[in-house]
Amino acid sequence: MKKLILWLILALTVVLAIGFAWWWFDGRWRPKTITKHQAEIAALLDRAGWVAPGNSGPRLYMIGFRSCPDCIRYRAEEFPKLLKAGVDIRLIMVARRDRNGVVRSSPAERTTVAELWLNRRWELAERWWDADLETWIAGDIRPADGDTARTAVVEAGRDFVDELAPLLADNGVRGGDGRYPTLIWWTKDGVMRACVCERPQTWRFVRAEVGVKRPVTY
Repeated sequence: MKKLILWLILALTVVLAIGFAWWWFDGRWRPKTITKHQAEIAALLDRAGWVAPGNSGPRLYMIGFRSCPDCIRYRAEEFPKLLKAGVDIRLIMVARRDRNGVVRSSPAERTTVAELWLNRRWELAERWWDADLETWIAGDIRPADGDTARTAVVEAGRDFVDELAPLLADNGVRGGDGRYPTLIWWTKDGVMRACVCERPQTWRFVRAEVGVKRPVTY
């Protein structure tokens, strides 16, 4: 009987070890399926001031802010693959609200965000990403500060984040103001998926689900 108990304990330990290993190396990086609030989330995305290159493939929304390190990395490493595969990237840029007296966006950032939301210029978004953030002055764009209408557009982007975050959290996607990039897409079977894709370990799942057929290496 003691031997049987020991074998059962050993077997259970092995199963638990295998399960933990799967979760550690694979499961915890998998995106979430959106099963709640799909219509509300889709409506928010559709109304947002996204910019896109005009591809006709699967839709992939990316929400972020310009100085977000993980957004910069995702754009640099993943956008070329996605664009080459024809993915309809829809980029939603926001200027974060100030917090506890700390200013978290610059006048140039607010100006650029307002222009992107209003006129949907992918070329401007690309130019902004490629520019030195410290020297970007958005000099050829009408300033948002001091312009009531454009300031309202910047606030609309912040409201969008505030409305979207709890809807995603209800589905286990905990992003919001502090974590980006947030990615939302639909699989070929029409299933809405999402993740806060800060880590490269999640990116292979996104690529596979939007139809990018490339070997995965890290």
